[in-house]
Amino acid sequence: MTKARTTPAMKNSVFAKFAAGLLACLMTFGTAQASEGAGLQSASVSLDDVASLQRGAKLFFNYCSGCHSLQYLRYSRIAEDLQLDPKDVEKNLVFTGVKVGEHAVSHMPPADGTKWFGKAPPDLTLEARSKGPDWIYTYLKSFYLDPTRPLGWNNTLFANASMPNPLWELQGLQVAVPKPAADGHEAGVEKLDLHTPGRQTPEQFDRTVRDITAFLQYAAEPAALQREAVGVWVLLYLALFTLIAYVLKHEFWKDVH
Repeated sequence: MTKARTTPAMKNSVFAKFAAGLLACLMTFGTAQASEGAGLQSASVSLDDVASLQRGAKLFFNYCSGCHSLQYLRYSRIAEDLQLDPKDVEKNLVFTGVKVGEHAVSHMPPADGTKWFGKAPPDLTLEARSKGPDWIYTYLKSFYLDPTRPLGWNNTLFANASMPNPLWELQGLQVAVPKPAADGHEAGVEKLDLHTPGRQTPEQFDRTVRDITAFLQYAAEPAALQREAVGVWVLLYLALFTLIAYVLKHEFWKDVH
């Protein structure tokens, strides 16, 4: 039996097909990423703003923790990172009767969440890492009244979301202005109008949503606070080491020249 030989032309052909396939995958991934990011508003959050993180923690536990957990984060870690007194955290942020050293788990049983909302509300510890802060910020601002939905709410970013607007008292009630239907296609939402004002002005509500987003970004990676703080000292060390290395190099090589 004669063994088949692999010619350079065949190798080049296989390589070309592999490269084309890889390029197609990368292009598809890039298109999907761009599609997911289309229409997102910029959250512009900063983990250096401790006051914003503190406000965001208060807002989250007052408006979101009734349904959503932060099961990978302890109340004591929140107190330490956000420069809060553990006693104040236990008094003002813990509503489930647990100790400050325990994880921030919602009091709602998953079965009740499924019964009321159609599915159990997800844990939000890693939400900012999964979807990004801009997605969270845009999502919280995109609820509108929709009588066709079981709970009476819909969302332009995440259509048919199985949750009502948790911040409607602050934001007010938004209604959808539909796009004109064309070529037999179903009309979408052109924009949202504030039909009934809430307790906050639009500017105040923007800050509220930004604070919650910042807190969820922190919750997704609490170590980022320490990493950024240490990073400054690392850069200073590298700059000093570079200077010392340059001086030593100049001293060692001056006689050679």
